[in-house]
Amino acid sequence: MSPSLRTPSTGAPSPAGTRTATDHRTPAGPTAAELLDFALTTAADPEVVATLPLDPEGRTWVRLDGPGGSEAWLIGWPPGTGTGWHDHAESRGAFATATGRLTERSLAVRLPSGGWTSLELAEGVDRSRSLPEGSGRAFGRDHLHEVSNDSTTEHAVSVHAYYPPLPLIRRYSRSGHRLRLEQVERPADWQ
Repeated sequence: MSPSLRTPSTGAPSPAGTRTATDHRTPAGPTAAELLDFALTTAADPEVVATLPLDPEGRTWVRLDGPGGSEAWLIGWPPGTGTGWHDHAESRGAFATATGRLTERSLAVRLPSGGWTSLELAEGVDRSRSLPEGSGRAFGRDHLHEVSNDSTTEHAVSVHAYYPPLPLIRRYSRSGHRLRLEQVERPADWQ
């Protein structure tokens, strides 16, 4: 499906950012693999990537129309910026690096579905991967991670897609093996 760009402030379509590609609809929405295919294809499109305004101080983003009703974003990462620990609730997703290099740190553990604010993590659950330009990562529901641009000099740009569209994002703090739920954000908080 064509990812038509939207301005970050109004959500209105941007005429410069329209392109066409294969629509990956399935009755249950796009799979994580289909979201990854979309993210990689879009990240490889220099015209789409060039529409993102970059800010040396903070992350920037533009909403895209993802495949099959998914939510998608083009995100700019100044040197040294990151997301902090978070999850995407019940959504599966994918992201791909268009320029630069991103690092993903994740936890190989399934968290309890609710009713907790602090957990002690076991040894050996930490995972880390480097995602250079042209590479990406798909993930299933309940995936907990943080993504960062660890470069001290270069911006990174990436494409992210989620299905179903994000109902919320839970943000966590981490101190050693202690994970603490800090905040729950709703779509109105980031759109």
